[in-house]
Amino acid sequence: MLKAYTKPTPVSKAITRTGTEETIRGWIHRKRTVGGKIFITVRDRTGVVQCVVDKSVIGEKLWSVLDKAYLESSLLLRGVVKKDDRAPNGVEMEASDVLLVHSGEQFPITEYQSAEFLLDVRHLWLRSQRMISAMKARSYLFRYLREFLDKQSFYEITPPIITVSGGETGANLFKLEYFDRKAYLTESSQLYAEAMIYSLEKVYSFAPSFRAEKSRTVKHLAEYWHLEPEMAYFNNATNMKLQEKLVSSVANRMAKENDGILKFFNVDPESLLRIKPPFKRISYDSAIELLQQKGSTKKWGEDFGVDEERLLTEDEDKPIFVYNMPKELKAFYMPINPKDPRTVLCADMLAPHGHGEIIGGSEREWRLEPLLERMKEMKMNIDNYKWYLDLRRYGSVPHAGFGLGVERILKWMLNLDHIRDAIPFPRMINRLVP
Repeated sequence: MLKAYTKPTPVSKAITRTGTEETIRGWIHRKRTVGGKIFITVRDRTGVVQCVVDKSVIGEKLWSVLDKAYLESSLLLRGVVKKDDRAPNGVEMEASDVLLVHSGEQFPITEYQSAEFLLDVRHLWLRSQRMISAMKARSYLFRYLREFLDKQSFYEITPPIITVSGGETGANLFKLEYFDRKAYLTESSQLYAEAMIYSLEKVYSFAPSFRAEKSRTVKHLAEYWHLEPEMAYFNNATNMKLQEKLVSSVANRMAKENDGILKFFNVDPESLLRIKPPFKRISYDSAIELLQQKGSTKKWGEDFGVDEERLLTEDEDKPIFVYNMPKELKAFYMPINPKDPRTVLCADMLAPHGHGEIIGGSEREWRLEPLLERMKEMKMNIDNYKWYLDLRRYGSVPHAGFGLGVERILKWMLNLDHIRDAIPFPRMINRLVP
């Protein structure tokens, strides 16, 4: 007799063991009754399998209980796995015993629900095959990013989330009360990562960042996961080389190890296998010229939005870099370009086919006086950055780093329409629950 804690065989393994009796555990994904048989599609975290429950085999009492069970009811099922070309995966299980763990209430999600409703019941929509596949890919992406940097002799660090210092411009911060003081949720861990390079030389943080931007685009989140490496003795050129190696590595691994997930999203794994260094590099000046040739009215000194990023990458099959942006568009810590003082030594990586910016990186101004001058020019509160300025007073070295948005990378790799499907519980301007 089945018990709730009977050790099961994962569905993905059970469907390969035709001719054997297996026990599986999962949830009712689909169900239909035909005569004296119930056809149940059972899902677990590894996959789905069709199971046939025959009234004459399991008895009328248990069959009746299963017949009334709702979708997403939890159960254990034992039976022989057999080949059947009509079934999903080409196999089905003929049940000899079933334990209904919990039937619960009627599941509220049916076909053709609105995006807003699915966000309202996100805690339940995460059970869908679409979200299961996306969340698996997200987990793999986290693993691949860490493993790449670990092999490059980086140390992972754990910076604070609560801060009084803004990482980028100091604007668009979420305010909070910190006992009797005003504080903020961090928009970047970069400044703290910079402090760590003087002891560990190559470091990265992997943590949430928060941006209070009132944006409703398909690529913006108020809370997102931010990978931020920082490296001593790197410049803009070596910074870009590391970025393209990192992105190529994770794209290739996603294609080699998870082609089933990619195909679920109608992504050809070969498109990610072709992601190899070097990536195209174009200056901001050249990007403006290209945009104008394509009919854009964008002028020098203006930032790029969704339309401009699409125009720049619509014909590309790999990410590209746009480097040396106007200083007015970038953060205080980026050094002035000595060849063109209107710009700074930075580079943004844009994903192909209009998916937009996925990485922002730059050299860091490592000299005290130019950094102070830039901060005063931007009318920043110097007192909040005294500790950061100390880094330039004691053994400073040239360095560079970048920030990678995990959800943006995943949106590109899975060709998602909206970034909200790249994170379990999206936080956007109009979305705080569940």
